[in-house]
Amino acid sequence: MMFHTGCDGGASALGDALRDYGGFPGPLRWGRDERFCLDFGRPCIMGILNVTSDSFSGDGLLGCGRGVDAVEQGVEMARLGADIIDVGGESTRPGAQPISTKDELARVVGVVAALARRVAVPISVDTSKLEVMEAALDAGAGMINDVSALGVAGGDDRDLLDPRKAALLANAGVPIVLMHRRGRPEDMQNNPQYGDVVGEVYDFLKRRIEACQENGIDKRRLLVDVGIGFGKSVRHNLELLRCQRVFRGLGVPLLLGVSRKRIVGFLSGEETPHLRDVGSHVLAVFGMLTGVSVFRVHDVAGARQALATAWGWMNDGELMVAL
Repeated sequence: MMFHTGCDGGASALGDALRDYGGFPGPLRWGRDERFCLDFGRPCIMGILNVTSDSFSGDGLLGCGRGVDAVEQGVEMARLGADIIDVGGESTRPGAQPISTKDELARVVGVVAALARRVAVPISVDTSKLEVMEAALDAGAGMINDVSALGVAGGDDRDLLDPRKAALLANAGVPIVLMHRRGRPEDMQNNPQYGDVVGEVYDFLKRRIEACQENGIDKRRLLVDVGIGFGKSVRHNLELLRCQRVFRGLGVPLLLGVSRKRIVGFLSGEETPHLRDVGSHVLAVFGMLTGVSVFRVHDVAGARQALATAWGWMNDGELMVAL
């Protein structure tokens, strides 16, 4: 879908996007006494909490005493309107090197446990390691965000579903984000190649959803993420951003993770990642117009304002969240 084809063409495309957005998918409730609820009929914000030393955006919270800082930042994100807090202990940026399970556990589990006691929103864990998933769930995590789409730890779209992860998460009953990635962080941006990037990413996610169902995971608990910047060139990223509506055909909510990424820098000319929030919010609004339900962001307050403004415009002044 293209918005730069002239006033008539742009207006027509925008109308199609707004008609497609409404009514899909419905709310998801889970946890003890259904304490958690995500209403996918409106935009949901996932706040990024990096407990790392080498985050590409410069927001990593690692080091002596920084666990306390991470917890306080997560609490503040919830106060500002985050619907989910996503805690990650291993950087997956291009060029990043893997860390040990022991180190990732040390970074993540205490933060998850502390946040689960202090905020009412679900705590997601951004990991591809089975052991970290299990420990985080025991500590109070209510969601899993896996860049390997439940493949082997550190894996990509060439790997099959890991049945051990599937067994753990089928029993846990929590929402799971399946992301597409081609290549590993250390090499995924070395000239990635696709014949048809939209078709290939769609087919991978479709197969993965089916594999999850075959292993006892309820499809209603799955979300998908096309993996902007994970083994994709600028052209690939732009095609995927323009075609988010296609992925609604998978029948699960869509998550968009574009915050502060290189594609924002390329389009805006801003080289410093932490200064890319405005451009990130613009792309988030475009994503909302084409059917994205969940937005993974660094700047929770800014994202909420941008999405709420667009939501109100789309819905004759209706508030995105009741005040």
